[in-house]
Amino acid sequence: MEEEISENRPAPLDFRTLFELESPYVLRTLRRLGVTERDVEDMAHEVFVAVHRELPKYDRARPIRPWLFAFCFRIASHYRRKHQRETVADMTGDVVDPTDAPDTLLDRERKRRLVLRALEEIELDRRAVFVLHEIDGVTCETIAVSLEIPLGTVYSRLRLAREDFTAKMRRLQARKVLE
Repeated sequence: MEEEISENRPAPLDFRTLFELESPYVLRTLRRLGVTERDVEDMAHEVFVAVHRELPKYDRARPIRPWLFAFCFRIASHYRRKHQRETVADMTGDVVDPTDAPDTLLDRERKRRLVLRALEEIELDRRAVFVLHEIDGVTCETIAVSLEIPLGTVYSRLRLAREDFTAKMRRLQARKVLE
């Protein structure tokens, strides 16, 4: 199981340690922001190039993951502008636990794909706030600082993203029942 870093723990001092500890997070975040599986490692490389360049300016009093998310968001945003056509089917899963029963694995994978599809249909600015808050557990205040947007905008985007996500999930689940 991958090692989790608390949102509030200061960043490691050296780039190598940061890269080793946070690569899985960056890869997951890029997938959640719509980067296809075939491009996710290249985009992660771009994220860490930018992180390496900016690491001396990083304020260690700030949480590391929201700071990294901001890089992921900018890279994914640029990627999406450049690659307008994307397929959710391209996104493969994380490493699976071989001790789980096959039906459990299938159900988990089906749910994961459903969530990724719903996320894919949410506008990127809203999705970024939704992923940071609902999936990564980051506070709205920290999101505002990390994405450099007003706190009111964070709350507005989060509310709209929740509505979008709920509607998309209902639509996708209803379509699945009809198939």
